[in-house]
Amino acid sequence: MSSWLGSLKRRVAGMTRRRSASQQRLNRYQTPRGFGRFLALLQGVLGGQAATLTVVVFLVLVTITATLLMLPQASASGVATAPADALFTAVSAICVTGLTVVNMATHWSAFGHTVIFIALQVGGMGVMTLATLLAVIASKRLGLSVRKMMAGDVDPSRLHERDDLEGHGMRLGDVKGLLKTVFISVIAIELVLAAIIIPRLYVAGLDLTSALWQGGYLAVSAFTNTGFVPLVDGLSPFAADPVMVFTIGIGVFLGSIGFPVIYAIARAVRTARRRRLGSTWDHARLGVHAKLTLATTTILLVLGALAIGVLEWGNENTLGGQPGEVRPMTALFTSMMARSGGFNTVDTSEFGGATLLVLDMLMFVGGGSASTAGGIKVTTLAILFLAAFAESRGDQDIVAYERRIPSDTVRLAVSVVLWGASIVAIATIALLRITDAPLERVLFDVISAFATCGLSAGLTTNDLPDAAKYVLAATMLLGRVGTVTLATALSGTHRQTVYRRAKERPIVG
Repeated sequence: MSSWLGSLKRRVAGMTRRRSASQQRLNRYQTPRGFGRFLALLQGVLGGQAATLTVVVFLVLVTITATLLMLPQASASGVATAPADALFTAVSAICVTGLTVVNMATHWSAFGHTVIFIALQVGGMGVMTLATLLAVIASKRLGLSVRKMMAGDVDPSRLHERDDLEGHGMRLGDVKGLLKTVFISVIAIELVLAAIIIPRLYVAGLDLTSALWQGGYLAVSAFTNTGFVPLVDGLSPFAADPVMVFTIGIGVFLGSIGFPVIYAIARAVRTARRRRLGSTWDHARLGVHAKLTLATTTILLVLGALAIGVLEWGNENTLGGQPGEVRPMTALFTSMMARSGGFNTVDTSEFGGATLLVLDMLMFVGGGSASTAGGIKVTTLAILFLAAFAESRGDQDIVAYERRIPSDTVRLAVSVVLWGASIVAIATIALLRITDAPLERVLFDVISAFATCGLSAGLTTNDLPDAAKYVLAATMLLGRVGTVTLATALSGTHRQTVYRRAKERPIVG
Protein backbone atom coordinates (compact mmCIF):
# COMPACT_ATOMS: atom_id res chain seq x y z
CA MET A 1 0.00 0.00 0.00
CA SER A 2 2.79 2.41 0.91
CA SER A 3 4.59 1.70 -2.36
CA TRP A 4 1.37 2.42 -4.28
CA LEU A 5 0.92 5.73 -2.43
CA GLY A 6 4.53 6.65 -3.07
CA SER A 7 4.14 5.93 -6.77
CA LEU A 8 0.95 8.04 -6.86
CA LYS A 9 2.71 10.95 -5.13
CA ARG A 10 5.57 10.80 -7.59
CA ARG A 11 3.13 10.83 -10.53
CA VAL A 12 1.27 13.80 -9.09
CA ALA A 13 4.55 15.64 -8.47
CA GLY A 14 5.68 14.92 -12.03
CA MET A 15 2.39 16.18 -13.44
CA THR A 16 2.70 19.33 -11.32
CA ARG A 17 6.22 19.98 -12.53
CA ARG A 18 5.21 19.47 -16.16
CA ARG A 19 2.19 21.74 -15.74
CA SER A 20 4.37 24.38 -14.11
CA ALA A 21 6.94 24.17 -16.91
CA SER A 22 4.17 24.36 -19.51
CA GLN A 23 2.68 27.41 -17.79
CA GLN A 24 6.09 29.08 -17.67
CA ARG A 25 6.53 28.49 -21.41
CA LEU A 26 3.06 29.91 -22.05
CA ASN A 27 3.84 32.97 -19.94
CA ARG A 28 7.07 33.53 -21.84
CA TYR A 29 5.16 33.17 -25.10
CA GLN A 30 2.50 35.67 -24.04
CA THR A 31 4.73 38.24 -22.35
CA PRO A 32 6.60 40.43 -24.83
CA ARG A 33 10.17 41.49 -24.21
CA GLY A 34 12.49 44.11 -25.57
CA PHE A 35 11.10 45.98 -28.55
CA GLY A 36 7.98 43.81 -28.42
CA ARG A 37 7.29 45.09 -24.89
CA PHE A 38 7.75 48.66 -26.13
CA LEU A 39 5.19 48.05 -28.90
CA ALA A 40 2.76 46.50 -26.42
CA LEU A 41 3.14 49.44 -24.00
CA LEU A 42 2.68 51.96 -26.82
CA GLN A 43 -0.39 50.08 -27.99
CA GLY A 44 -1.78 50.22 -24.44
CA VAL A 45 -1.21 53.97 -24.23
CA LEU A 46 -3.11 54.40 -27.50
CA GLY A 47 -6.12 52.54 -26.17
CA GLY A 48 -5.17 48.97 -27.00
CA GLN A 49 -5.94 49.34 -30.71
CA ALA A 50 -3.36 47.97 -33.15
CA ALA A 51 -5.02 50.05 -35.86
CA THR A 52 -4.36 53.25 -33.92
CA LEU A 53 -0.75 52.22 -33.45
CA THR A 54 -0.42 51.67 -37.21
CA VAL A 55 -1.73 55.17 -37.97
CA VAL A 56 0.56 56.78 -35.37
CA VAL A 57 3.65 54.96 -36.66
CA PHE A 58 2.83 56.03 -40.22
CA LEU A 59 2.50 59.66 -39.14
CA VAL A 60 5.78 59.55 -37.19
CA LEU A 61 7.68 58.06 -40.14
CA VAL A 62 6.20 60.61 -42.54
CA THR A 63 7.22 63.43 -40.20
CA ILE A 64 10.79 62.13 -39.88
CA THR A 65 11.14 61.61 -43.64
CA ALA A 66 9.72 65.03 -44.50
CA THR A 67 12.02 66.71 -41.98
CA LEU A 68 15.08 65.04 -43.50
CA LEU A 69 14.00 65.95 -47.03
CA MET A 70 13.63 69.60 -46.06
CA LEU A 71 17.32 69.78 -45.12
CA PRO A 72 19.55 71.63 -47.63
CA GLN A 73 21.74 68.51 -47.86
CA ALA A 74 18.82 66.57 -49.33
CA SER A 75 18.55 68.67 -52.51
CA ALA A 76 21.03 68.68 -55.36
CA SER A 77 21.12 72.48 -55.40
CA GLY A 78 21.84 72.76 -51.67
CA VAL A 79 18.68 74.83 -51.14
CA ALA A 80 16.10 73.64 -48.64
CA THR A 81 13.08 72.00 -50.27
CA ALA A 82 9.72 73.66 -49.70
CA PRO A 83 7.72 72.03 -46.85
CA ALA A 84 4.81 71.15 -49.15
CA ASP A 85 7.13 69.42 -51.66
CA ALA A 86 9.07 67.60 -48.94
CA LEU A 87 5.88 66.41 -47.21
CA PHE A 88 4.34 65.29 -50.50
CA THR A 89 7.46 63.29 -51.42
CA ALA A 90 7.71 61.81 -47.91
CA VAL A 91 4.11 60.63 -47.93
CA SER A 92 4.50 59.31 -51.48
CA ALA A 93 7.59 57.31 -50.43
CA ILE A 94 6.26 55.94 -47.13
CA CYS A 95 2.92 55.11 -48.78
CA VAL A 96 4.79 53.64 -51.81
CA THR A 97 2.68 55.74 -54.16
CA GLY A 98 5.15 57.22 -56.65
CA LEU A 99 3.42 60.53 -57.32
CA THR A 100 5.85 63.43 -57.28
CA VAL A 101 5.79 67.19 -57.70
CA VAL A 102 9.55 67.51 -58.29
CA ASN A 103 11.92 65.86 -60.76
CA MET A 104 13.08 62.78 -58.88
CA ALA A 105 16.17 62.35 -61.06
CA THR A 106 17.57 65.88 -60.70
CA HIS A 107 16.07 67.50 -57.59
CA TRP A 108 17.51 65.27 -54.87
CA SER A 109 21.11 64.79 -53.78
CA ALA A 110 22.67 61.46 -52.85
CA PHE A 111 21.53 62.02 -49.26
CA GLY A 112 17.99 62.79 -50.43
CA HIS A 113 17.88 59.69 -52.62
CA THR A 114 19.08 57.59 -49.68
CA VAL A 115 16.32 58.91 -47.43
CA ILE A 116 13.70 58.20 -50.11
CA PHE A 117 15.17 54.74 -50.77
CA ILE A 118 14.91 53.79 -47.09
CA ALA A 119 11.41 55.29 -46.86
CA LEU A 120 10.01 53.32 -49.78
CA GLN A 121 11.64 50.12 -48.50
CA VAL A 122 10.03 50.61 -45.09
CA GLY A 123 6.70 51.47 -46.67
CA GLY A 124 6.87 48.50 -49.02
CA MET A 125 7.54 45.97 -46.28
CA GLY A 126 4.81 47.48 -44.14
CA VAL A 127 5.32 49.58 -41.08
CA MET A 128 3.94 47.05 -38.62
CA THR A 129 5.66 44.17 -40.41
CA LEU A 130 8.98 45.94 -40.00
CA ALA A 131 8.19 46.72 -36.37
CA THR A 132 7.40 43.06 -35.76
CA LEU A 133 10.66 42.02 -37.41
CA LEU A 134 12.51 44.38 -35.08
CA ALA A 135 10.65 42.87 -32.13
CA VAL A 136 11.73 39.37 -33.16
CA ILE A 137 15.35 40.46 -33.62
CA ALA A 138 15.41 42.22 -30.25
CA SER A 139 13.67 39.55 -28.16
CA LYS A 140 14.73 36.44 -30.16
CA ARG A 141 11.12 35.21 -30.18
CA LEU A 142 7.60 36.12 -31.19
CA GLY A 143 5.18 36.85 -28.33
CA LEU A 144 1.43 36.39 -28.52
CA SER A 145 0.69 40.12 -28.39
CA VAL A 146 3.12 40.79 -31.24
CA ARG A 147 1.58 37.93 -33.24
CA LYS A 148 -1.88 39.44 -32.78
CA MET A 149 -0.57 42.86 -33.79
CA MET A 150 1.02 41.44 -36.94
CA ALA A 151 -2.02 39.33 -37.82
CA GLY A 152 -4.29 42.33 -37.39
CA ASP A 153 -2.09 44.41 -39.69
CA VAL A 154 -2.09 41.71 -42.38
CA ASP A 155 -5.78 40.79 -41.99
CA PRO A 156 -7.70 43.86 -40.72
CA SER A 157 -10.92 41.85 -40.40
CA ARG A 158 -9.41 40.36 -37.24
CA LEU A 159 -9.74 43.79 -35.67
CA HIS A 160 -13.53 43.51 -35.78
CA GLU A 161 -13.99 40.00 -34.43
CA ARG A 162 -12.92 38.51 -31.11
CA ASP A 163 -14.28 35.01 -31.57
CA ASP A 164 -13.36 32.29 -34.03
CA LEU A 165 -10.12 34.04 -34.94
CA GLU A 166 -8.68 30.92 -36.51
CA GLY A 167 -11.40 31.14 -39.17
CA HIS A 168 -9.75 34.21 -40.61
CA GLY A 169 -7.42 34.27 -43.58
CA MET A 170 -4.46 35.09 -41.32
CA ARG A 171 -3.93 32.60 -38.48
CA LEU A 172 -1.70 33.33 -35.51
CA GLY A 173 0.29 30.18 -36.24
CA ASP A 174 1.17 31.51 -39.70
CA VAL A 175 2.68 34.78 -38.46
CA LYS A 176 6.19 33.47 -37.89
CA GLY A 177 6.30 31.77 -41.29
CA LEU A 178 4.89 34.88 -42.92
CA LEU A 179 7.61 37.03 -41.36
CA LYS A 180 10.27 34.72 -42.76
CA THR A 181 8.57 34.91 -46.14
CA VAL A 182 8.52 38.72 -46.02
CA PHE A 183 12.21 38.95 -45.18
CA ILE A 184 13.39 36.30 -47.65
CA SER A 185 11.16 37.37 -50.54
CA VAL A 186 12.05 41.05 -50.21
CA ILE A 187 15.79 40.33 -50.30
CA ALA A 188 15.68 37.58 -52.93
CA ILE A 189 13.25 39.20 -55.37
CA GLU A 190 14.88 42.62 -55.24
CA LEU A 191 18.35 41.11 -55.75
CA VAL A 192 17.16 39.12 -58.77
CA LEU A 193 15.46 42.18 -60.25
CA ALA A 194 18.58 44.28 -59.70
CA ALA A 195 20.78 41.59 -61.26
CA ILE A 196 18.72 41.81 -64.47
CA ILE A 197 18.17 45.59 -64.57
CA ILE A 198 21.75 46.71 -63.82
CA PRO A 199 23.32 45.14 -66.96
CA ARG A 200 20.56 46.65 -69.14
CA LEU A 201 21.32 50.10 -67.76
CA TYR A 202 25.05 49.58 -68.26
CA VAL A 203 24.51 48.49 -71.88
CA ALA A 204 22.27 51.55 -72.39
CA GLY A 205 25.26 53.82 -71.68
CA LEU A 206 25.31 54.45 -67.92
CA ASP A 207 28.61 54.16 -66.10
CA LEU A 208 29.00 51.25 -63.70
CA THR A 209 28.39 53.28 -60.52
CA SER A 210 25.22 54.90 -61.87
CA ALA A 211 23.98 51.58 -63.24
CA LEU A 212 24.49 49.92 -59.85
CA TRP A 213 22.62 52.40 -57.70
CA GLN A 214 19.94 53.26 -60.25
CA GLY A 215 19.38 49.57 -61.01
CA GLY A 216 19.03 48.76 -57.32
CA TYR A 217 16.74 51.76 -56.87
CA LEU A 218 14.52 50.61 -59.76
CA ALA A 219 14.40 47.05 -58.40
CA VAL A 220 13.21 48.23 -54.99
CA SER A 221 10.81 50.71 -56.56
CA ALA A 222 9.32 47.94 -58.72
CA PHE A 223 8.81 45.33 -56.01
CA THR A 224 7.42 47.88 -53.55
CA ASN A 225 5.09 49.17 -56.29
CA THR A 226 6.35 52.72 -55.71
CA GLY A 227 7.05 53.79 -59.28
CA PHE A 228 9.86 56.26 -58.53
CA VAL A 229 12.29 56.39 -61.46
CA PRO A 230 15.80 57.86 -60.93
CA LEU A 231 16.47 58.02 -64.69
CA VAL A 232 16.36 61.50 -66.24
CA ASP A 233 14.36 60.30 -69.26
CA GLY A 234 12.29 57.80 -67.30
CA LEU A 235 11.52 54.40 -68.81
CA SER A 236 10.57 55.78 -72.24
CA PRO A 237 13.94 54.80 -73.83
CA PHE A 238 13.25 51.18 -72.78
CA ALA A 239 9.69 50.98 -74.15
CA ALA A 240 10.76 48.46 -76.82
CA ASP A 241 13.11 46.50 -74.51
CA PRO A 242 11.20 43.34 -73.47
CA VAL A 243 13.80 42.38 -70.87
CA MET A 244 13.46 45.68 -68.99
CA VAL A 245 9.68 45.91 -69.44
CA PHE A 246 8.89 42.36 -68.31
CA THR A 247 11.43 42.43 -65.47
CA ILE A 248 9.83 45.51 -63.94
CA GLY A 249 6.37 44.13 -64.71
CA ILE A 250 7.08 40.83 -62.94
CA GLY A 251 8.54 42.70 -59.97
CA VAL A 252 5.39 44.81 -59.69
CA PHE A 253 3.20 41.69 -60.05
CA LEU A 254 5.02 39.85 -57.25
CA GLY A 255 4.77 42.86 -54.99
CA SER A 256 1.08 43.38 -55.75
CA ILE A 257 -0.20 39.87 -54.97
CA GLY A 258 0.75 40.20 -51.30
CA PHE A 259 3.05 38.45 -48.85
CA PRO A 260 0.32 36.01 -47.62
CA VAL A 261 -0.08 34.72 -51.19
CA ILE A 262 3.69 34.34 -51.61
CA TYR A 263 3.78 32.50 -48.28
CA ALA A 264 0.90 30.23 -49.32
CA ILE A 265 2.61 29.39 -52.62
CA ALA A 266 5.92 28.66 -50.87
CA ARG A 267 4.17 26.46 -48.30
CA ALA A 268 2.31 24.56 -51.04
CA VAL A 269 5.56 23.96 -52.93
CA ARG A 270 7.27 22.66 -49.76
CA THR A 271 4.34 20.35 -49.01
CA ALA A 272 4.34 18.98 -52.56
CA ARG A 273 8.07 18.31 -52.38
CA ARG A 274 7.76 16.56 -49.00
CA ARG A 275 4.86 14.47 -50.32
CA ARG A 276 6.96 13.32 -53.29
CA LEU A 277 9.70 12.31 -50.86
CA GLY A 278 7.19 10.38 -48.75
CA SER A 279 7.74 12.45 -45.59
CA THR A 280 4.11 13.63 -45.36
CA TRP A 281 0.63 12.63 -46.48
CA ASP A 282 -0.63 16.22 -46.65
CA HIS A 283 -1.83 17.61 -49.95
CA ALA A 284 -0.41 20.84 -51.36
CA ARG A 285 -3.24 23.36 -51.50
CA LEU A 286 -3.76 27.08 -51.67
CA GLY A 287 -6.28 28.79 -49.45
CA VAL A 288 -9.31 30.71 -50.71
CA HIS A 289 -7.53 34.04 -50.26
CA ALA A 290 -4.58 33.02 -52.45
CA LYS A 291 -6.83 31.54 -55.14
CA LEU A 292 -9.12 34.57 -55.25
CA THR A 293 -6.15 36.95 -55.40
CA LEU A 294 -4.38 35.13 -58.23
CA ALA A 295 -7.54 34.53 -60.27
CA THR A 296 -8.90 38.07 -59.96
CA THR A 297 -5.49 39.64 -60.60
CA THR A 298 -5.03 37.61 -63.79
CA ILE A 299 -8.52 38.43 -65.06
CA LEU A 300 -8.12 42.17 -64.45
CA LEU A 301 -4.64 42.16 -65.99
CA VAL A 302 -5.85 40.55 -69.23
CA LEU A 303 -9.08 42.56 -69.51
CA GLY A 304 -7.22 45.80 -68.80
CA ALA A 305 -4.59 45.06 -71.43
CA LEU A 306 -7.24 44.26 -74.04
CA ALA A 307 -9.19 47.46 -73.27
CA ILE A 308 -6.06 49.65 -73.38
CA GLY A 309 -4.87 48.03 -76.60
CA VAL A 310 -8.19 48.53 -78.36
CA LEU A 311 -8.72 52.11 -77.17
CA GLU A 312 -5.15 53.36 -77.77
CA TRP A 313 -4.10 51.37 -80.84
CA GLY A 314 -4.56 54.34 -83.16
CA ASN A 315 -3.42 57.09 -80.77
CA GLU A 316 -0.17 58.39 -82.26
CA ASN A 317 0.84 59.93 -78.92
CA THR A 318 0.72 56.59 -77.09
CA LEU A 319 0.49 53.07 -78.58
CA GLY A 320 -0.12 54.28 -82.13
CA GLY A 321 3.35 55.80 -82.30
CA GLN A 322 5.06 52.47 -81.52
CA PRO A 323 5.87 49.53 -83.80
CA GLY A 324 3.08 46.96 -84.10
CA GLU A 325 4.97 44.27 -82.17
CA VAL A 326 5.61 46.63 -79.24
CA ARG A 327 2.02 47.80 -78.75
CA PRO A 328 0.68 44.61 -77.07
CA MET A 329 3.60 44.66 -74.65
CA THR A 330 2.95 48.32 -73.78
CA ALA A 331 -0.77 47.61 -73.28
CA LEU A 332 0.01 44.71 -70.93
CA PHE A 333 2.64 46.75 -69.09
CA THR A 334 0.25 49.69 -68.65
CA SER A 335 -2.48 47.38 -67.34
CA MET A 336 -0.05 45.95 -64.80
CA MET A 337 1.18 49.39 -63.75
CA ALA A 338 -2.39 50.59 -63.20
CA ARG A 339 -2.71 47.94 -60.48
CA SER A 340 -0.37 50.08 -58.33
CA GLY A 341 3.01 49.94 -60.09
CA GLY A 342 3.09 53.54 -61.30
CA PHE A 343 5.72 53.08 -64.03
CA ASN A 344 4.98 54.17 -67.59
CA THR A 345 6.72 53.86 -70.94
CA VAL A 346 4.29 56.24 -72.68
CA ASP A 347 2.94 59.60 -71.51
CA THR A 348 -0.13 58.85 -69.39
CA SER A 349 -1.49 62.36 -69.89
CA GLU A 350 -1.86 61.61 -73.64
CA PHE A 351 -4.35 58.79 -73.08
CA GLY A 352 -7.91 59.40 -74.23
CA GLY A 353 -10.80 59.90 -71.84
CA ALA A 354 -12.10 56.35 -72.25
CA THR A 355 -8.67 54.88 -71.48
CA LEU A 356 -8.30 57.09 -68.43
CA LEU A 357 -11.63 55.76 -67.16
CA VAL A 358 -10.45 52.17 -67.63
CA LEU A 359 -7.27 53.01 -65.72
CA ASP A 360 -9.38 54.67 -63.01
CA MET A 361 -11.24 51.41 -62.43
CA LEU A 362 -8.06 49.32 -62.42
CA MET A 363 -6.33 51.69 -59.99
CA PHE A 364 -9.31 51.83 -57.64
CA VAL A 365 -9.29 48.04 -57.34
CA GLY A 366 -5.52 47.90 -56.81
CA GLY A 367 -3.67 44.73 -55.81
CA GLY A 368 -3.80 42.00 -53.18
CA SER A 369 -4.35 42.38 -49.46
CA ALA A 370 -1.23 42.80 -47.27
CA SER A 371 0.77 43.67 -50.38
CA THR A 372 2.78 46.67 -51.49
CA ALA A 373 -0.16 47.69 -53.69
CA GLY A 374 -3.07 49.93 -52.74
CA GLY A 375 -6.72 50.24 -53.70
CA ILE A 376 -9.73 48.45 -52.28
CA LYS A 377 -7.93 45.15 -53.09
CA VAL A 378 -8.82 42.44 -55.58
CA THR A 379 -10.35 40.12 -52.97
CA THR A 380 -12.84 42.86 -52.06
CA LEU A 381 -13.98 43.07 -55.68
CA ALA A 382 -14.11 39.27 -55.97
CA ILE A 383 -16.27 38.92 -52.85
CA LEU A 384 -18.72 41.56 -54.07
CA PHE A 385 -19.06 39.81 -57.45
CA LEU A 386 -19.53 36.45 -55.71
CA ALA A 387 -22.22 38.00 -53.49
CA ALA A 388 -24.04 39.44 -56.52
CA PHE A 389 -23.77 36.08 -58.31
CA ALA A 390 -25.13 34.19 -55.29
CA GLU A 391 -28.00 36.67 -54.98
CA SER A 392 -28.89 36.34 -58.66
CA ARG A 393 -29.07 32.55 -58.29
CA GLY A 394 -30.97 32.70 -55.04
CA ASP A 395 -28.24 30.89 -53.11
CA GLN A 396 -28.26 31.31 -49.36
CA ASP A 397 -24.47 31.04 -49.02
CA ILE A 398 -21.64 32.72 -50.90
CA VAL A 399 -19.27 29.98 -52.01
CA ALA A 400 -15.77 30.19 -53.51
CA TYR A 401 -13.64 27.12 -54.25
CA GLU A 402 -15.91 24.88 -52.16
CA ARG A 403 -15.65 27.19 -49.14
CA ARG A 404 -18.39 29.37 -47.65
CA ILE A 405 -17.64 33.09 -47.35
CA PRO A 406 -19.01 34.49 -44.03
CA SER A 407 -21.58 37.28 -44.23
CA ASP A 408 -19.43 39.60 -42.11
CA THR A 409 -16.74 39.43 -44.81
CA VAL A 410 -19.26 40.71 -47.34
CA ARG A 411 -20.25 43.57 -45.01
CA LEU A 412 -16.57 44.43 -44.60
CA ALA A 413 -16.08 44.45 -48.38
CA VAL A 414 -19.03 46.82 -48.80
CA SER A 415 -17.60 49.09 -46.09
CA VAL A 416 -14.20 49.19 -47.79
CA VAL A 417 -15.73 50.21 -51.13
CA LEU A 418 -17.94 52.89 -49.56
CA TRP A 419 -15.09 54.34 -47.50
CA GLY A 420 -12.79 54.34 -50.52
CA ALA A 421 -15.39 55.95 -52.78
CA SER A 422 -16.09 58.59 -50.12
CA ILE A 423 -12.41 59.47 -49.78
CA VAL A 424 -12.02 59.75 -53.55
CA ALA A 425 -15.18 61.87 -53.89
CA ILE A 426 -14.22 64.30 -51.12
CA ALA A 427 -10.66 64.71 -52.41
CA THR A 428 -11.88 65.21 -55.98
CA ILE A 429 -14.35 67.90 -54.93
CA ALA A 430 -11.64 69.67 -52.91
CA LEU A 431 -9.16 69.65 -55.80
CA LEU A 432 -11.77 70.83 -58.29
CA ARG A 433 -12.36 73.76 -55.95
CA ILE A 434 -8.64 74.50 -55.56
CA THR A 435 -7.54 74.03 -59.18
CA ASP A 436 -9.04 74.72 -62.60
CA ALA A 437 -8.10 71.30 -63.99
CA PRO A 438 -10.75 69.22 -65.84
CA LEU A 439 -12.64 66.54 -63.92
CA GLU A 440 -11.12 63.53 -65.73
CA ARG A 441 -7.57 64.68 -64.89
CA VAL A 442 -8.38 65.46 -61.27
CA LEU A 443 -10.27 62.22 -60.74
CA PHE A 444 -7.43 60.22 -62.30
CA ASP A 445 -4.75 61.66 -60.01
CA VAL A 446 -6.97 61.41 -56.92
CA ILE A 447 -7.66 57.72 -57.55
CA SER A 448 -3.95 57.23 -58.26
CA ALA A 449 -3.15 58.83 -54.91
CA PHE A 450 -5.79 56.83 -53.01
CA ALA A 451 -4.72 53.56 -54.64
CA THR A 452 -1.02 54.45 -54.11
CA CYS A 453 -0.48 53.86 -57.83
CA GLY A 454 1.68 56.78 -58.96
CA LEU A 455 0.41 57.31 -62.50
CA SER A 456 -0.51 60.91 -63.30
CA ALA A 457 -2.63 62.55 -65.95
CA GLY A 458 -0.58 65.73 -65.65
CA LEU A 459 -2.09 67.23 -62.49
CA THR A 460 0.78 66.59 -60.08
CA THR A 461 3.44 69.08 -61.12
CA ASN A 462 5.48 71.66 -59.26
CA ASP A 463 2.93 74.28 -60.33
CA LEU A 464 0.24 72.57 -58.25
CA PRO A 465 -0.94 74.84 -55.38
CA ASP A 466 0.32 73.85 -51.93
CA ALA A 467 -3.25 73.27 -50.72
CA ALA A 468 -3.76 70.72 -53.49
CA LYS A 469 -0.50 68.98 -52.55
CA TYR A 470 -1.69 68.64 -48.95
CA VAL A 471 -5.03 67.21 -50.12
CA LEU A 472 -3.30 64.62 -52.30
CA ALA A 473 -0.85 63.78 -49.50
CA ALA A 474 -3.77 63.14 -47.13
CA THR A 475 -5.44 60.99 -49.79
CA MET A 476 -2.27 58.91 -50.20
CA LEU A 477 -2.01 58.41 -46.45
CA LEU A 478 -5.65 57.36 -46.12
CA GLY A 479 -5.29 54.97 -49.03
CA ARG A 480 -2.14 53.34 -47.68
CA VAL A 481 -3.23 53.06 -44.06
CA GLY A 482 -6.30 51.26 -45.32
CA THR A 483 -9.95 52.05 -45.04
CA VAL A 484 -10.62 49.15 -42.67
CA THR A 485 -7.69 49.99 -40.40
CA LEU A 486 -8.64 53.66 -40.39
CA ALA A 487 -12.28 52.95 -39.58
CA THR A 488 -11.26 50.61 -36.76
CA ALA A 489 -8.80 53.16 -35.37
CA LEU A 490 -11.48 55.85 -35.32
CA SER A 491 -14.18 53.59 -33.91
CA GLY A 492 -12.31 52.98 -30.65
CA THR A 493 -13.92 50.03 -28.90
CA HIS A 494 -16.07 47.24 -30.29
CA ARG A 495 -19.81 47.53 -29.74
CA GLN A 496 -21.43 44.41 -28.36
CA THR A 497 -25.13 44.16 -27.56
CA VAL A 498 -27.07 41.45 -25.76
CA TYR A 499 -30.26 41.98 -27.76
CA ARG A 500 -31.45 42.21 -31.37
CA ARG A 501 -34.19 44.52 -32.59
CA ALA A 502 -37.26 43.49 -34.55
CA LYS A 503 -36.66 42.85 -38.24
CA GLU A 504 -38.27 44.88 -41.03
CA ARG A 505 -37.12 44.69 -44.63
CA PRO A 506 -36.90 47.95 -46.67
CA ILE A 507 -37.37 48.02 -50.45
CA VAL A 508 -34.05 47.75 -52.29
CA GLY A 509 -33.55 48.29 -56.01
